[in-house]
Amino acid sequence: MPKGFWPRNVLIMFVPIVAMMVGMTWYFFYGHMPSVNERLSASVARDTALIAMTHDRDPSVTLSRLDLIADTQGQTLEIRQACPVDDNRARMERRIPTVVSALDHFLDRPFEIAFVGDNDDILFCVPSGTDILVFTMPRKRAVIINGHIYIVWVLGFGLLLLAAAFGFLRNQVRSILQLTEAAKAFGRGRDMAHYSPSGATEVRDAARAVLQMKQRLTAFTEQRTALLNGVSHDLRTPLTRLKLQLAMMGESEDSKAAQRDLNQMSAMLDEYLAFARGEELEQDQPVNLTSLVKDICEQMEKPVTLSSLDMISLMGRPMALRRAITNLISNAVSYGGKVDVVLRKGPAGADLIIDDDGPGIAPEQREEAFRPFTRLDDARSQNVAGTGLGLALARDTARAHGGDVRLETSPLGGLRARLRLPV
Repeated sequence: MPKGFWPRNVLIMFVPIVAMMVGMTWYFFYGHMPSVNERLSASVARDTALIAMTHDRDPSVTLSRLDLIADTQGQTLEIRQACPVDDNRARMERRIPTVVSALDHFLDRPFEIAFVGDNDDILFCVPSGTDILVFTMPRKRAVIINGHIYIVWVLGFGLLLLAAAFGFLRNQVRSILQLTEAAKAFGRGRDMAHYSPSGATEVRDAARAVLQMKQRLTAFTEQRTALLNGVSHDLRTPLTRLKLQLAMMGESEDSKAAQRDLNQMSAMLDEYLAFARGEELEQDQPVNLTSLVKDICEQMEKPVTLSSLDMISLMGRPMALRRAITNLISNAVSYGGKVDVVLRKGPAGADLIIDDDGPGIAPEQREEAFRPFTRLDDARSQNVAGTGLGLALARDTARAHGGDVRLETSPLGGLRARLRLPV
């Protein structure tokens, strides 16, 4: 079965109808028609044999009487001394085998048979004494000649039924597809103001549940952001006073160390707030991903190698993307001596690949590295400042754009971070 809901329903609808049409057509042409043709041909052959035996017994019977008998059977009769057409037995056996077979069975004498009048009439000559009885009848008297009309009607009504079912099914599936798109947009932090529940009752109930869930999540996010904004404001005030007091104390080793600590606390506070806020207020707009990656690499403290940069543009949130890419490249710069960046456009979207030659992360710890505030205990996290939010922010941003971030083993010997975004 197909994986999609729409193709599954189309398949479930089309297969029975097509199977029914094929079955009915097969039965009509290979079951019903041969039986009817055999009966019609047998009737014609019996009538012909009756007229021939009547003429054999009493040749004095007038043609008008014999023709009257033939006319009641749907035939016309002439008495001649020779057959007016050439026998075409091979062709007749191909076209109307039941007629030839029935005449062979009921007539006790040889006969000649052929088509006349653009194949619309059948003519056959039966010897009777010194005379030749020439019978002519419409082909439809002996066989069914309009069987193709059945196919036309079956196909016509079948297509009409399929069209009606297709339209009905499309209306039913449309509401589910709209709900799917709305749920995807909500999952990426985007709003669909024009969306409203539609379709069957069950679909409407599911849509209302999704909308209610979105409202609760939005309210929760707003409350969390407001709380952290308040905490940030409350913490920034004493931090600012401490910075001012340190500036007034004059320069010394202790004051410089304290200043570094305060700067680090301020940076950590910014990261916490950015993680909690999630850049929800930023709107999608065209982003030149190539220029963005190039600009970020040029601003790094250590040199970064740009091996390949494809020209890629996409719709996204510029500040969120900048923060995510900066976090990934900064991690590589912090832990590795050599950093290689590749941006390429693939069939599944844009791939940003960042390789370093640092200590790397063990495969079993790579998913754990994405957890907020996680600091691994191996060499990757020793003596390096940070909050443990860089990878979590990068993955949240990627998934909000419909992509993802994965960690792999780098050909340089360290860690490879792969950021994939839909174009």
